[in-house]
Amino acid sequence: MKTDGILLESGTNELEVIVFKVGNGTFGINVMKVREIIQPVEVTKMPHSPKNVEGVIRLRDEIIPLINLSEALGFPPLEEHSADKLIVSELNQVKVAFRVHAVSRIHRISWEQIEKPNQLSQGLEELTIGVVKMQDNMVLLIDYEKIVYDIMPEAGLSLKKLDGSINIKRAEKKLLIAEDSRILRQLLEETLKEAGYSNLNFTSDGKEAWEYLNDSESSFDAIITDIEMPVMDGHHLTKIIKENEVYKSIPVIIFSSLITGDLFHKGETVGADAQISKPEIGQLVRKLDELTGL
Repeated sequence: MKTDGILLESGTNELEVIVFKVGNGTFGINVMKVREIIQPVEVTKMPHSPKNVEGVIRLRDEIIPLINLSEALGFPPLEEHSADKLIVSELNQVKVAFRVHAVSRIHRISWEQIEKPNQLSQGLEELTIGVVKMQDNMVLLIDYEKIVYDIMPEAGLSLKKLDGSINIKRAEKKLLIAEDSRILRQLLEETLKEAGYSNLNFTSDGKEAWEYLNDSESSFDAIITDIEMPVMDGHHLTKIIKENEVYKSIPVIIFSSLITGDLFHKGETVGADAQISKPEIGQLVRKLDELTGL
C-alpha cells in the first residue's frame, strides 16, 4: 500500500491520518510520515538489539529496523497473526518500520479536532501528543520520534557538526518555539542553549504560540515551528503570522521531519523564511544567525 495522499491546500490546518490497531487500542500516524505499508516479511534477529526492536528487515536495497509497536506502547505481547502490517516510516531522516496488528483507512481531519491528552492508562500519556475524537471511537496520535529516539539516541539533535565558536550575541535574541514533542522540546532547549541561545520560549502547539505571541510585551527575533501539532499546525501558524501586519516581519523557520518536496512547497506558499529538516540543528543555528542579523 503506497500512501500518496491528496495534497492538502497550504495553511488549512488539516492532515490525513492512517488509523491502525495495536492490541485493543486505536492509533493514528500522519500520512506524511509513512512511506508505505507492507505485509510482514522475514525478520533478521540482531544481537544486542535495543528494547522493542524485533530485528531488521530488507526492503528492496535498504536495511530497516523493525519496532514492535505493541511492546513500545506497553501492551502485553501478542503473537503474530495474519492481519499484521508493517508501517514503513521516515522520521528525522531515519527509516524504521512499525509492526501493527491491523490497518483500517485514511481519515482527513483538522488539527482542531485533536485534543491534548489528559491522564491516560498504561503510561501512554508520555507517548501521546494528541487524541482524535472520531464518531465511533478515539484515536491516539503517538510521539513516534520519542519511540525512535529511545532506541536510537543518535537520531536526536546534535551540535557536533556546527562549525565556529559560540557567538555571545545569540543570548540577546528572543526566540519563540512551537514543538509538540516533549523529548524534542527538551533536546532543542539543550542544544540551542549549548549554541548560546538562552532566551527560549516554548509552546506545545501553534495555537499556544499564536497566543503567546499576542500576549508578549516584547517582540521576538525569530520563531521556530514544527509542522504537525495538535489544535494548530505549523503551516497554519506561519500563514497567520505572515498575514498579520504587526508580526509578518518576524522570521519564521519551519523545523520539521516532514520537509519533503510537496511540503517544502507548502511552506513556501505560507511564507516561511526558511525550512530545515530535523535533526539538522547545525543548519538551524546557522539560519537563525543569518535571519537575526548575527
